[in-house]
Amino acid sequence: MKIYHYVNLLFLFVIAQAISQEIGPQINFKTTTIDYGTIENNSNGERIFIFSNTGNAPLIIKNVKSSCGCTVPKKPKGPIAPGESSEIIVLYDTNRRGPFRKTITITTNVKVNPVLALKIKGIVLPKS
Repeated sequence: MKIYHYVNLLFLFVIAQAISQEIGPQINFKTTTIDYGTIENNSNGERIFIFSNTGNAPLIIKNVKSSCGCTVPKKPKGPIAPGESSEIIVLYDTNRRGPFRKTITITTNVKVNPVLALKIKGIVLPKS
């Protein structure tokens, strides 16, 4: 009977090891929403989303796209190694006045939930 229990424990240990090694890349953003607040017309519309790869395999940002042409996102060029950080730069066209809410969709090689949404929002004042 004791051997049966040891075999079961060994089997569970082997399964746990296999699962822990298959985590793969993981993406963790410092924030998923950036609030510009109230900004002047034609002011600097660049903001940065910082993220890190908390997994155990290289993270690849496959695609980054915005919900409209007034927002231009820029993704990192190469893979992000485990434990490393990188950024997604977003440029909003601040010549458009009034409130705005935009979504940036990110596609990654993460195994669970490979598609993420980032948000920007704010208000651009009219020209003075």
